[in-house]
Amino acid sequence: MDIGAIFLLLSVCLLTGLFVSRPFMQRRRNVAVSVDDQKISSLLAERDRLITALQELDFDHILGKIPAQDYPGMRLELLMRASDVLRHLDEFQPQQADSNDAESRVEAAIASRRADAAIQKTEKPEILDDDLEELVAARRAARKEKSSGFCPKCGKPVLRSDRFCPHCGKSIN
Repeated sequence: MDIGAIFLLLSVCLLTGLFVSRPFMQRRRNVAVSVDDQKISSLLAERDRLITALQELDFDHILGKIPAQDYPGMRLELLMRASDVLRHLDEFQPQQADSNDAESRVEAAIASRRADAAIQKTEKPEILDDDLEELVAARRAARKEKSSGFCPKCGKPVLRSDRFCPHCGKSIN
């Protein structure tokens, strides 16, 4: 073996060893999180969870999954828990507290995060079953008039006006 190859191999091994041992040689930075930061983080996560639960409860009520007599109690319970979380957050972050009470802030947060604020039963057009059946029948009749069958070569649907298959180009008689 050539002496140059030995030096090259030793230098590559040395550089690899330095690269691998670099994390062990560095001083560890203090990444300690204070107890207050942990509490704030957990309170923010709980707030987000409760707001999501309120949104889902409202959505389920709109869909009729929740009985009308149970809905106010369940909503009130979630609002009370969310307002408690906001009060605890205000203890840690007093600069964000304003003159509004916690429940109105929860309502404002729900309204701002609501994806489908416009969904209400009164806004939905009521389509009767008979009207829907007429629409389906009309759509099927329109498709039958246009469709001529399938291509003998590739099996894709073709229209009556097609002379050649639009997919494979085979002549259609």
